[in-house]
Amino acid sequence: MSVLYPLFSTMCIVVLKEINTIVTEPYMDEPFHIPQAQAYCRGDFETWDPKITTPPGLYILSYVLKRIFMFKCNISMLRLTPLLALLAMPIALSQLLSYHKRERLRAAFWTPLPEALVLSAFPIMWFFGFLYYTEVPSVLLVVCTVVAAAQGDHWLAALLGLMSCSFRQTNIVWVLYAYASSQLMYLRFRRVAPGQPTPIKLHDPPSLVAGPVDLIRSVLSLPKVLPDILPSFVPYTLVLAGFGAFVVWNGGIVLGDKSNHIPAMHIPQLYYFIAATTFFGWPVLASGPGGPITLIMRVKERMFGSASRTISTIVVCGVMGVTVKLFTIHHPFLLSDNRHYVFYVWRRIYMFHPLVPYVLIPLYLACGWAWFLRIAQDQTLLQSLLLPIFVVPTLLPTPLLEPRYFLIPYILLRAQVTDVPTWGVIVEGTWYILINAVTMGVFLYLPRDGVGRFMW
Repeated sequence: MSVLYPLFSTMCIVVLKEINTIVTEPYMDEPFHIPQAQAYCRGDFETWDPKITTPPGLYILSYVLKRIFMFKCNISMLRLTPLLALLAMPIALSQLLSYHKRERLRAAFWTPLPEALVLSAFPIMWFFGFLYYTEVPSVLLVVCTVVAAAQGDHWLAALLGLMSCSFRQTNIVWVLYAYASSQLMYLRFRRVAPGQPTPIKLHDPPSLVAGPVDLIRSVLSLPKVLPDILPSFVPYTLVLAGFGAFVVWNGGIVLGDKSNHIPAMHIPQLYYFIAATTFFGWPVLASGPGGPITLIMRVKERMFGSASRTISTIVVCGVMGVTVKLFTIHHPFLLSDNRHYVFYVWRRIYMFHPLVPYVLIPLYLACGWAWFLRIAQDQTLLQSLLLPIFVVPTLLPTPLLEPRYFLIPYILLRAQVTDVPTWGVIVEGTWYILINAVTMGVFLYLPRDGVGRFMW
């Protein structure tokens, strides 16, 4: 397997070379990012394009690389910045996967896990590893933050988390997720002394046998563990303080073009996320114990296994229907920019008939149950609910349907599936490669007159 990482790296370099050969001018968001980076490379740190909505972490990183390696800040060299982050991704993801598997990483630093290589080829992340966008460095820093927190190095995690916020403001949520995830794992497996049982303060039963009453008991028991977990929170208070100061100074979270990025109550965004996650991750779902048929039967049992569950399903679907009716947002960017695949998904599927958004509701719910059952095999109730809790504040206020917003939640969710067999990883990798080949091929070789190049 030692040949896989060099092969992955070589393929990435070849693709970047082809992009730089064909797409010689800045494309889509690059006309904003590249001139800003070039201003930083000249040492002009006062110039700022008011249309840029994210902090300057990407430009600072390119400036640092220029100073260290004497890079030129032309398009080709600037696109190398996210590519370097993409090449480092398998190493970071190997650590993250090992953490969730509760295994010591046995592979050498330069030979990441095959599963980590596959996850690094996740289509949305892989695609933006070749354009001058913030996404891939942002994901890399978030993953490193989670890993550092899991290893108990909270000062390092806080520093990495602060750096991640310089790429995406919303990463402040994932900094808190890193802390919370590490503390749940610590409370679950800590040992007071050899041969002595650890006192159980937090009510956190296994996910698959837990019920609504257990959730209430878990919440009520949280104050009991605060003295055990608050000392580890000290470094993160500095990150929160810095972020709060930024929000006060900026007058809000969004930099630059605030008028087109006004927060809104966009509840259906959560449904789009679970649908996109299932589209990309179906090989992971299908590779569980018993295969897809068993998973389908277990989902059916959860939704309709008894009269009470059937009633609950009907009520939840009804509530979801109300949220679709009241909170669906037709963002002007989504309706006008036909260079993105989601434009056609929205136009030709979601808006095909007025009933389509409501017909999809049971599918959203079924997909949600499928992912819960898949990750809950060896997790506690709070561990399984933690990621959804932190997904809400990142996706709910975002009015624009944009697949890039699903990137970090997907990576963190996929990493929690710890029992994907080898054949499942192979199918997953094949699925990603197929999508990447099609989307990159369309982007490079099938531009349309009057439209441009298609991309995520």
